[in-house]
Amino acid sequence: MSIILSTLNARFSHASLGLRYLMANMGELAHITQLQEFVIGTRAPDIVEKLLAHRPTIIGFGVYIWNVDEIAHVVALLKRVAPEVIIVLGGPEVSYEVEEQAIVKLADYVVTGWGDLTFTRLCAAILHGPKPLMKIHAGEQPPMEQIAFPYAHYTAHDIAHRAIYIEASRGCPFKCEFCLSALDKTAWPFPLDELLSELENLYARGVRIFKFVDRTFNLNIANSKRILQFFLDKIEAHPTDHVFAHFELVPDHLPDSLKESVQKFPEGSLQFEIGIQTFNVEVQRLISRKQNNEKAIENLRWLREQTNAHLHVDLIAGLPGEDVDSFARGFDQLVSLQPHEIQFGILKRLRGAPISRHTKNYGLIFDSSPPYTILANDRIDFNTMQRLVRFARYWDLVANSGRFKSLLPEVLADSPFARFLALSDWIYAKTDATHRISPERLSALLNEWLESMNPDVQVATTPLNQVNASSTKADRAKSGTQRQKRHQAA
Repeated sequence: MSIILSTLNARFSHASLGLRYLMANMGELAHITQLQEFVIGTRAPDIVEKLLAHRPTIIGFGVYIWNVDEIAHVVALLKRVAPEVIIVLGGPEVSYEVEEQAIVKLADYVVTGWGDLTFTRLCAAILHGPKPLMKIHAGEQPPMEQIAFPYAHYTAHDIAHRAIYIEASRGCPFKCEFCLSALDKTAWPFPLDELLSELENLYARGVRIFKFVDRTFNLNIANSKRILQFFLDKIEAHPTDHVFAHFELVPDHLPDSLKESVQKFPEGSLQFEIGIQTFNVEVQRLISRKQNNEKAIENLRWLREQTNAHLHVDLIAGLPGEDVDSFARGFDQLVSLQPHEIQFGILKRLRGAPISRHTKNYGLIFDSSPPYTILANDRIDFNTMQRLVRFARYWDLVANSGRFKSLLPEVLADSPFARFLALSDWIYAKTDATHRISPERLSALLNEWLESMNPDVQVATTPLNQVNASSTKADRAKSGTQRQKRHQAA
């Protein structure tokens, strides 16, 4: 008998935190359990062949918004060529709206919600009886101290080549309706002393980039300060080790005691992902988002001017009640605060997220296929939404890439959103493409556009070899985080 824990990660550099939690909590079944991860885009027959080479009795799949279609193909092939293998699904994508999903119909069992302990009990029942009668098993949420930490299951290969995700707490006390965490009642911290011991072990094993996935890292200030102090101690004791830590920060909660800790970090050692999402007060109210805009702006400005932290700030287009003009004002406001990156996101309808309650009143139309991106609403028609999608893509290529820092002020000029939307429309008209545009080609396009706007302006970009050589640790650490982290479930 054997059990395989598997998933398809968004890219190789990611390592599934959720699977490692399951592995750490397998108890007496640990000796017959192994991890086997793949990357989206891998041929389904190749995945099936590698899974079956281990002659598994049970295969548990972690299912997410970015891999559900490909895992469904894998499960369908497994059921055709090896119907005796028991398939168990878990993860956020199969935790809600379960009955209507094709992948659920293919599987033998599904664990919804927290699977840390429930998956192990289900496997024991499958292997040793009594045979489970129900297909859907609601995950038990145990006390946090009963969940074994997963970090020992990061291998030396993971540490050398992949992102190492850390979780100081689960859940979120806020009710933002676009997020699955809106369903949580609060945030639950892991025992801090034990967590710090785990961080110490990871550091001793060579981990230098730590990516925390907590929704609200700065909710408990005392815990936040102790975690930051752990990294400050390492930086002071080993300044050549280049330690880097990434956290998600609540924008309007930054007391002086936490500011004192943040100010101590040297350049290239700290990154904050900060969700603004919208500055529109009425939209915030509509989607149950509590945010003090004045305090958030004050804190962003302080972080940018008084610290070395790298700031990655999120906005979401397509929220119910917000039109293009309102989003543009928020975008321009955020540009004026000069964060290092602005993640221009397009609203998605996550299964189970309360945002769907606004579908009728605000004309929300979502793509029926993952990642369920909004196509239109009563304030933004389909064609305009597609322009915003292209804006987001080109913004990543031009602004967030860091290749055109000296040029960007001229591109944005006095009206950042309007100017960049015009540039976005122009690039698309010229290329009919949003991908596979080389940096050299993009540089030429920017030069041509600026010359058409102002013949006296010339593009001055950093040579590409210098750009790559000077990439910051924050640049290397961020890859894919914002997409993978949003929908992961331990």
